[in-house]
Amino acid sequence: TSGHTDSRQDNHTTGGSVTLTCSVEDPAGLKYEWFRQTSDTSRKTPLQVENFDDSHTVITHGGRYTCRGWRREPEVLTPESDPVTIQETVSNRASLTLQPNWPQIFSGEKITLRCEIDGGGDTQWTYEWKPDKLNIPPRHSEYRINSVTRSHSGEYRCKGRKDSYSSTEWSNVIRLNVSPNKPKPTLTAHNAIIPVGGTVTLTCSVRGSADWKYYWFKRTSDSSVAQPIRDGVPDSISVSQGGLYHCRGGRGDPLFFTENSDKVTIQETVSNRASLTLQPNWPQIFRGETITIRCEIDGGRDSHWTYEWTTTSSNTQSPTHSEYRIISATVSNSGEYRCKGRKDSYSSTEWSEAITLTVSSQTPKAQLRADDTDIPVGGSVTLTCSVNPSSSGWKYFWYRGKKTSEPLTTPDVVFLSTGQIRVSQGGLYWCRGGRGDPVYYTDYRDPISINTITANKAVVTLQPNWPEIYRGEKIKLRCEINGRRRH
Repeated sequence: TSGHTDSRQDNHTTGGSVTLTCSVEDPAGLKYEWFRQTSDTSRKTPLQVENFDDSHTVITHGGRYTCRGWRREPEVLTPESDPVTIQETVSNRASLTLQPNWPQIFSGEKITLRCEIDGGGDTQWTYEWKPDKLNIPPRHSEYRINSVTRSHSGEYRCKGRKDSYSSTEWSNVIRLNVSPNKPKPTLTAHNAIIPVGGTVTLTCSVRGSADWKYYWFKRTSDSSVAQPIRDGVPDSISVSQGGLYHCRGGRGDPLFFTENSDKVTIQETVSNRASLTLQPNWPQIFRGETITIRCEIDGGRDSHWTYEWTTTSSNTQSPTHSEYRIISATVSNSGEYRCKGRKDSYSSTEWSEAITLTVSSQTPKAQLRADDTDIPVGGSVTLTCSVNPSSSGWKYFWYRGKKTSEPLTTPDVVFLSTGQIRVSQGGLYWCRGGRGDPVYYTDYRDPISINTITANKAVVTLQPNWPEIYRGEKIKLRCEINGRRRH
């Protein structure tokens, strides 16, 4: 007859017990023996019990248990029962930690799950993990993932095992959430332009995660290679030079890097000052004139500058040199003009003060007047030419006869102050104004005819020379020049 072992509980908690029952088909007069095995490879050891007649026994330790019955008269020894495995829960507590303890883990990072047993210092523990796929012998206290992937996402627990039949309870749960993509940091600048002698603060951040150090890079031109400028620093830096900046985050050991941020352009304002001059500097500009606006950089002679221009006019040209030249001005060129000098792609002066250009749609006309239209014997008359509307910078050109003739020069005339000549010859006189380079001319003024008075003297006589003439009388007027009579 064989024995059968049964338990009221397959495992028990700390401080508890389990009752084992040994059942035999014909139990009359039998006594009972109990055996315990502490591991799969250890030998069975008999249990010490107070009453061999009792088919029940209470145990407080885990193990693999069997029983058998026996008696002396008549002699009976049953075979051992099938084993019953009892698991014991020890008082030590298992706790699970994540290193590094980041709320968000990214694909490619290295992490370690660590199982710690409270008060288990001198015990040789082995460890079990959930999910079961982690149980790869040997069962260490650490589960290290050198490069996590999305497939590692899930819930993790652990427990410590003293031997095959005693262990802690399962630890707390850690939920691992692995993002499949590398994060991309955000780079912001509190200002895109560095003032003269100042700085700008740049901030790099990775949303929804922690413990990043930041690595900063700068390019000095569009074609240059980005150079590292700061490594492993906090999220903000101050920069005093212009350039094209970007950043990336790094954390862990070995370092795991984010993607590069978008680039931010920072412009540096240098101390040199830009100023504008208008050539010619006339308060009134007329349609068709040629003008030049010149940008000058104070103290900038040793630098190779390029230039930027801005205007409120409708003109679309944008030169990069120091002169803004308008060959034939129109009303559309009217507006404010500013310039600045640029040392390189990321450093420049401030904008200059504005120059306001006003181009008149009127065509200026010359006005000609004479102090007399008759030149007395041996004398002269003065002619005056002016421009309407009134403006400055004019030179005057004089003509006698046809407008297509060459302008008058000395000794034909005597030039007085600007716009005046003295003439001693009769004729048809014209004038016009001109200024600038190339010369811009006004319209011609209508000509003035100047007469020359000769030395002969004309005398008028009345015949008959009566002091009073009555209606119906006959008279004769006679003109005599140098003794010659003309009627």
